[in-house]
Amino acid sequence: MTKIIRPNSYQRPSAAPVSRRSFLQSSLATGVALGAFGGVANQARAATPVKGGHMRFGMGHGSSTDVLDPGQVLNGLLSATHYAVTNTLTEVDADGALVPKLATEWDATPDARVWSFKLRPGVEFHDGKSLTTDDVIASINHHRGENSASSAKTMVDAIRDIRADGADRLTIELVSGDADFPFKLSSFNFPIYAARGDGSLAFEDGVGVGAYRLVNFEPGTRAQFEKNPNYWDETRGHFDSAELISIRDVTARTNALRTGEIDGMDRVELKTAGRLMQLPGIVVQEVEGKTHYTFPMHTNVGPFDNADVRMAVKLGLDRDAMLETILFGHGQVGNDHPISAAYPFFNKELEQRGYDPDKAKWHLKQAGHDRIALTLHASDAAFSGAVDAATLYQEQAADAGVDITVKREPIDGYWSDVWMKKPWSACYWPGYATQDSIFTQAYAKGASWNDTFWDNARFNELLVQARSELDSSKRGELYGEMQALVRDDGGSVVPFFANDVFAVTDKVGFGKVSNNYEVDGRMFLERWWFKDS
Repeated sequence: MTKIIRPNSYQRPSAAPVSRRSFLQSSLATGVALGAFGGVANQARAATPVKGGHMRFGMGHGSSTDVLDPGQVLNGLLSATHYAVTNTLTEVDADGALVPKLATEWDATPDARVWSFKLRPGVEFHDGKSLTTDDVIASINHHRGENSASSAKTMVDAIRDIRADGADRLTIELVSGDADFPFKLSSFNFPIYAARGDGSLAFEDGVGVGAYRLVNFEPGTRAQFEKNPNYWDETRGHFDSAELISIRDVTARTNALRTGEIDGMDRVELKTAGRLMQLPGIVVQEVEGKTHYTFPMHTNVGPFDNADVRMAVKLGLDRDAMLETILFGHGQVGNDHPISAAYPFFNKELEQRGYDPDKAKWHLKQAGHDRIALTLHASDAAFSGAVDAATLYQEQAADAGVDITVKREPIDGYWSDVWMKKPWSACYWPGYATQDSIFTQAYAKGASWNDTFWDNARFNELLVQARSELDSSKRGELYGEMQALVRDDGGSVVPFFANDVFAVTDKVGFGKVSNNYEVDGRMFLERWWFKDS
């Protein structure tokens, strides 16, 4: 084995987030000033961690259909729950670097095809059982196999073999090289739970190795935790207890924060964020990142199986107006692919798509239509303002010959009953650590979360090629072409990338905030603290 990664020093090339200067320039161009949010973060960061207290966090997520299965993590409440009660092998820190978690180091062959992970010693599950390689193998195998229903199946399809090499080392052999493979294992899809005797995974009771024990889980309502006194990392898990509360209505969530019923909330309503931060005792935090909102079309059914129809739909969207109206400028316009400028290998040469009703009509005629009637299914479960965004889209697209009927769907059950079930709907995607992760899970042929059911032979070929390409220059060319393919042939309309805006009371402390997923990478229960318990 040749050591190619040292976890304390390895970082993704060019992984720095968008510079504040470039973002301010973009904001000024759209008439948006970020001064209202500037500097408020320091109020929450200044304090040294204090142990104790009960953290209550209101989340715009949760459904009565939620389950604790790591293969079915459909919203932020579930991902935050997994990160609270157990660990992954690796972790992406606030700077985008990969750092040790349950794996203390990892090695690979020069072609990045065979990976070896050394497990952290002395780690115990909440029930006192010691962590073993069998547990890690079961946690990864949970997503593998022909009959797997896991949303992460595509991410592990490349595994040829996984085996223990001694008591504390694990070897994973891939079909082909994957330079980003350790990044994948930081995902909320790969929390480590205990193995049963038959090799299956015991995840149902949430007994993990994390900073908190799960004491109560009510799908669509709340998850409650208490501190794990035997957590291996004494620098994390500061609260005595915590709860994640599903408050899907943003007004109710905001009122709960204002009245002191909760200590923090995600997905702040952007049109009221300025007023919220003026309230005494409230801190509003804004983070530039990779989260993006989409309107996926099913490319395997008519009329979206026609590339000209898809193009007409994309050209009928005024992205600048939607960014200004829905996000109030707190983001960047999208270009119908999932890679923002916060990623390495972002294709900055790719022409930005604009609003062009005349060109949209031309594409409709190519598809044999003078006008076309479509139904867009939306709910604020997808993202705050999704219904308003769909209604605005309806108005914009009419001039392009696209007549949209907006069907407002219930919040509860949206992810199980509407998304990937209806031919056109609203969706959101968090910020995955690498391009390969989001491409593999959302755009690869047969991926469980390929919500456009897109199958492009050239893209699928490039995906495998880029994954194993170790030359950064060549890899950038491959990812650049993939972005163009998704933009021009794919079924996702990507109007914008959204800044993550959340709020807490001023008694909450935290360090530098990650842009890898929303709200500090969904790891806030482990990373944050109260300034004075």
